[in-house]
Amino acid sequence: METVGMISNFKDLGVAAVLVFSAMGSCFGVLAAGTASVGAWKKGFVRNKPAPFIPLLAFIGAPLSQTFYGMILMNKIADVVSQGASYLWFIGALAGIAIGLSAASQGKIGAAAADAMGESEKGFTNYIAALGIIESVAIFVMVFSLQVIKKLAGI
Repeated sequence: METVGMISNFKDLGVAAVLVFSAMGSCFGVLAAGTASVGAWKKGFVRNKPAPFIPLLAFIGAPLSQTFYGMILMNKIADVVSQGASYLWFIGALAGIAIGLSAASQGKIGAAAADAMGESEKGFTNYIAALGIIESVAIFVMVFSLQVIKKLAGI
């Protein structure tokens, strides 16, 4: 296969990569926060105390937003690729990985928050603030990637 043909075949890779890597990170994040939350609920049930349902559910669901950021970027990359751009696969892959790592990290923070909430039933606002800080990384990656895509596309 000639090099030009191979490079043009990669043009759609960025479209898929950004969503796939973002969603993978969300899965790992939900897994971490979800398993810790189940453990925290169990602690409450064993002690015959009501388990904090809504706060722990918030920790579990927090990493899902990164999949939406990946979808937003995916749509923009698809638009630009349909106009003829062919080198956005690298931006899609790297942005997807960064957004996915944010989601996975958010899940780890959510897991620690679930454990702390299960023990003390206090500190929800503090835990949400910590989740928000790591969420910012994904938002920054999405916004800065959109700016780079816009410049590359000449929009």
